[in-house]
Amino acid sequence: MTDEVPTAGATRGPPADEPDIGAGGPEQHTVGAEEKGDAPTARSDFRLLWTGQTVSLVGDQFMLVALPLMAVTTLGVAASQAALLPFAFKFPFLLLGLPAGAILDRMRRRPTMIVSEVAQLVSCLLVAVLAMAHALPFWLLMGLIGVNGCVVVFFQVAYTSYLPSLFGGSSTLQRANARLQLSESVSRSVGPMAAGPLIALTGPAGAILVNSGSFLASAATLLGIRHREPPPQAEQREPGWLAREIREGLGFVLRHPLLEPVLMCGAVYVLFQSMVTTILVLYCAGVLKLGVAAIGLVVGAAALGYPIGNLVCGRLVDRIGTTRTIVLGATLSVSGFVIMGIAGAAGSVPGLIAGSIVHGIGEGAFGPTWTTLRQTSTPARLLGRVNSVERFLLWGVVPLGSLVSSVFIALIGLAGTFWVGTVGTALCLLPLLRRGVLAELRTVPQQRTD
Repeated sequence: MTDEVPTAGATRGPPADEPDIGAGGPEQHTVGAEEKGDAPTARSDFRLLWTGQTVSLVGDQFMLVALPLMAVTTLGVAASQAALLPFAFKFPFLLLGLPAGAILDRMRRRPTMIVSEVAQLVSCLLVAVLAMAHALPFWLLMGLIGVNGCVVVFFQVAYTSYLPSLFGGSSTLQRANARLQLSESVSRSVGPMAAGPLIALTGPAGAILVNSGSFLASAATLLGIRHREPPPQAEQREPGWLAREIREGLGFVLRHPLLEPVLMCGAVYVLFQSMVTTILVLYCAGVLKLGVAAIGLVVGAAALGYPIGNLVCGRLVDRIGTTRTIVLGATLSVSGFVIMGIAGAAGSVPGLIAGSIVHGIGEGAFGPTWTTLRQTSTPARLLGRVNSVERFLLWGVVPLGSLVSSVFIALIGLAGTFWVGTVGTALCLLPLLRRGVLAELRTVPQQRTD
């Protein structure tokens, strides 16, 4: 399906080092995959998937709030030790991110998701029960969180690769991704608010126990899905197959005229965004001298913007096309951070909140549209590897951003580091001014009529 008028010369083949993006122009997004209809049970199956993931995402927020509190109050560890828990969770993405994609391209995604949810259920139960019994040393907690992170790597890659088996049309796929992203956005605001009273009632371990129930609900909804994926093509596992298939996935992304620029944009953005999010609370408290309530408003304001972006991105794609929606989302996100940098320098709390909302709107539009672009641009046999490259790179940049922020704080202080992080996000727009993205921006948009 073509959203926009083909570029001049679109009937010519692509350069030798770039995949063919089809005769319909850059916006066609059907590299290696042709448009097909939705599965017969797509709508009912998606409702199950959406319901299960919404419950699970809210439960994840309980875990996010309860885990460090439990480490400090129940286990009695220092705050510096508790701060290692996010590292234990995210490190597996660097270790397993690329191999997971190659492995999952040889497996059905839905069974992988079910096994992953059950494994997370077991790990959360162990954490909660052992903590309640005062039999959970910190080293074991780190290990269980690390195992949980390994399982999440496989779930995330399978999850982002599964949806195209339900929806074959790019418009329905875009709407489905936007709804899933909307649930994630809402959970970011509703989850922490619900976690506070729950933790006050049951304690941190009790909240983690409740979270284990969310994995049970998600696994049950996945079991209820009637659609069955076709089995992947059986390929012989010759020596060195894993490394070869990882290289194939990396090569596809790096040669693709649309995926590579957008992924580079995301990596640069996340690097500077991580610098900002790492120090935002410290900046508000130490530089702006804000109270707890005001800090909460600034930190949580982006959650107001995410759902707006999620809700409008489908209409934007219909009107201006996928690529332009991605560029618009990135530009809004950067604009929001620049507003925050200027407002912070001026000591304006309303300006910080406004900037945070704007960047939330941009991310809310960018996220599901970028996911749809990956899914519709990638052959089914490579989808796991392409999604794993994205997870490996973007999640891997997060700890790097935290490290860079600590170096800059030592050199130029909190105020200077906040300015560098907010304004530095603008560098992410440079990769979008090249290759297939630039070619797409030069075409005349045509509204989609389907």
